[in-house]
Amino acid sequence: MRKLAILLTIVMLAATASPALAQMAEKDDGKYFFFKDGDVIVVMGDSITEQHLYSNYLEMWSVARFPKRNLTFRNVGIGGDKSPGGNARFKRDVLAHKATVLTVDFGMNDGYSKTFNEQSFQVYVKGLQGIADQAKAAKIRVAWITPQPLEIREVGPLFTGINETLERFCEGPQLIAQKNSGLFVDQFHPYMAVMAKARATDPKNTNITGGDPVHPGPTGQVVMAAAILRGLDFQRTVSNVVIDGGKVVLAENCEITKLLPKGDNALAFDCLNFGLPFFPEEAKGILKWTPLLDEMNRYRLQIKGLADGKYAIQLDDTKILETTAAELAKGVNLAGPALAAGPIADQVKKVWTAVKTKNQYFHGQIFRGLLLANAKSLGVDPKDIEAKRQELYTERMKKMPELDAAVRQALAMKAHTVQVLPLGK
Repeated sequence: MRKLAILLTIVMLAATASPALAQMAEKDDGKYFFFKDGDVIVVMGDSITEQHLYSNYLEMWSVARFPKRNLTFRNVGIGGDKSPGGNARFKRDVLAHKATVLTVDFGMNDGYSKTFNEQSFQVYVKGLQGIADQAKAAKIRVAWITPQPLEIREVGPLFTGINETLERFCEGPQLIAQKNSGLFVDQFHPYMAVMAKARATDPKNTNITGGDPVHPGPTGQVVMAAAILRGLDFQRTVSNVVIDGGKVVLAENCEITKLLPKGDNALAFDCLNFGLPFFPEEAKGILKWTPLLDEMNRYRLQIKGLADGKYAIQLDDTKILETTAAELAKGVNLAGPALAAGPIADQVKKVWTAVKTKNQYFHGQIFRGLLLANAKSLGVDPKDIEAKRQELYTERMKKMPELDAAVRQALAMKAHTVQVLPLGK
C-alpha cells in the first residue's frame, strides 16, 4: 500500500504541475516518439484491446500528430486471451502483417484474482517472454504495457483485492522490458490516479470510466490511451505560435506566412500546422477529472501587445473563440475550440471516420470475421476451413491498402487563415 501511495502522489503532482514547467521538463519535438516513419504497428491484447477504443485513440492521436509519417495500424485483440495465447498466435497475427512495432497489453485475464498467485504470474511472464523471443527474432520493437486497474463500483477503497493483484502483475511487463531491451509503459498508476481524484472529491464517484469494471468505456479508455502515449514519448504540442509587436517570434511545429495588420488593432496570418489536435467526443466526460484534452493537445497561440479588450479568434470563416488581450498575452490553447467547429474540426472528423472505417473492416471482415470464424459461420466443411480462410483472407486483404490510403489522404495538411478581431471592451 505504501508503494502505491508514493506512486499515486508522483502521478498526481505531475498532473497538476505548471504547464510551462511540464513543457520544459519533457522532450516534445517528436524525435523520441516510439512510432517512426514507415512503421507497421500491431496492437495485441485481450477483450479490452478488441473493443477498439484505446487502440483507435492511440492510432488517431499518432497519425493526426504526425501526418507525414507513414504509420499503419492493425488491432489483433482477442476477448479472453492471455499472454500464452498471444505467444501461440504470434506468427498469424504479428508476422503476417510484417510488423515493425508491437504493443502488448495482457494481464487482466492472466491476473484476475483477489489474491496473488505466483504460479499464474510465472505463466504470465513465460507467455510474455515467448512473445519477446519471437519479436527479437523478427527485429520488432515492443512496448510492454501493464493492465489497467478495475474501477470498483462500490463505495470504499480502490486499491484492494483484484487491484492489489493486478499491480503485482504490472511487474511482469516491467521485468520483460528490462530483460529484452523493450519499452515499459505503466498505465495502471495514471489510471488509478484519475479514479482516486474523483473519489477524493466524492466517495460516490464509483463509475467515471464507463463500461463495466473490467472493460472501460470511452472515458476510461481515453485515460489508457493517453497514459500509453505518454509512455511512448508522444509529442503533445500541436503548434506553438508567439507574436510580439506584430512580429512572429516563435512558430513551433507550424509555418506562418502573410502576417498582416488589419487595422483597428486586428491582425491575420496564414498558418500551416504540421499536426492536428484530437480528443474523442464520446470521452469528454472524463475531463471533469483530468485535463487530458489540453494536456495532449498543446495548440498554443500567444499574442503580446494588443490593446485591452475582447477579441475573437477566427479560423478561415469560423469564429472558434472569444477571449481577451490579457489572456492572449499569457497564451491560449486553441485545441478545444478548434475541435468544436471550423476547418480543423472538419478535417479531424474526416480522419477519424477513415480510421474507424478501416478498423471496422479489418476486424469484421478479416480478423474476427474470418481468422477467428468457425467452419459453420464460413459455410464450409471443417476439413476445408483452412483453405477457405486462406482464399478469403487473400481476397479481403486486397481492400486494406485502399483503406490505409484513405486515412493518409484525409491527413493532407492545409494552411488556414487565423484572424484576431477586436470585439471592443
